[in-house]
Amino acid sequence: MRSVPRLRSLLFAPAVRPDFVERLGERGADAVVIDCEDATPANAKAEGRANAARLAPVLAASGVAVTVRVNAQPTEWFVDDVREGLSDALVAVVVPKVESLAGLDAVDAALSAAGFDDLGVIAGLETALGVADSRQLLAHPRVVAGYFGAEDFIADMGGVRTASNDEVATARSMVALAGRLAGVPVLDQVVTDFRDLDRFSAECASARALGYSGKLCIHPGQVAVANDGFVPSAAEVARARALLDAYEEASARGVAAIDFEGQMVDEPLAAQARRVIALAD
Repeated sequence: MRSVPRLRSLLFAPAVRPDFVERLGERGADAVVIDCEDATPANAKAEGRANAARLAPVLAASGVAVTVRVNAQPTEWFVDDVREGLSDALVAVVVPKVESLAGLDAVDAALSAAGFDDLGVIAGLETALGVADSRQLLAHPRVVAGYFGAEDFIADMGGVRTASNDEVATARSMVALAGRLAGVPVLDQVVTDFRDLDRFSAECASARALGYSGKLCIHPGQVAVANDGFVPSAAEVARARALLDAYEEASARGVAAIDFEGQMVDEPLAAQARRVIALAD
């Protein structure tokens, strides 16, 4: 599959707004999405996919990692999106509302038929069935990353969306766990109130704590917060290095657990410290 960059931030823009799409490269996101799905109304799908095919190569030529979000595989627009909306400029294709291995096999076949044998899928897990089966879906050979879509998930559940995220806590954790077991990065839910950067920052912190690698962004103002939120701070890195120095010195003396700044440290905490340093590097 084509190489996909580290995804701390994945910034969306509507395919029917070429003025927004053309400026995606200025926003600093790790990758961008030209969105032919939710952000493109039903009566403008053809216009959206034409814009995606035309503008993706322009963005890619400027050094931007570009993806296109097609409509979900069972919809009437999916086949035309693949045939007419994709290009060789893409690093991946975003497929929303993934729910079954059969659906992913159909996506795989459609991409191959259109000449995109090496184009990986960023799979959207945003329905009850998709989340429930997320472990096997993210392990599909065409999938290179995934994301959790809280808004669609709660709509499918018939629940109520709240700022606390209590109603999506289990599903959010399930997708993070599935990504870890499948060995693919997963991105966290959107924050629809794009002016509330405090909430966005807090969600970045909780998502990183769960094991997410990045966050979906629907506004340019969220990008820098996501990029910072999924990288350890200088203080975290310094503490991790000090912890490892102390732990490794003790290990060399045959001591398996140490007291570090009042905390009992053994191999699991040392592994966490190595992860912090690896993320920073």
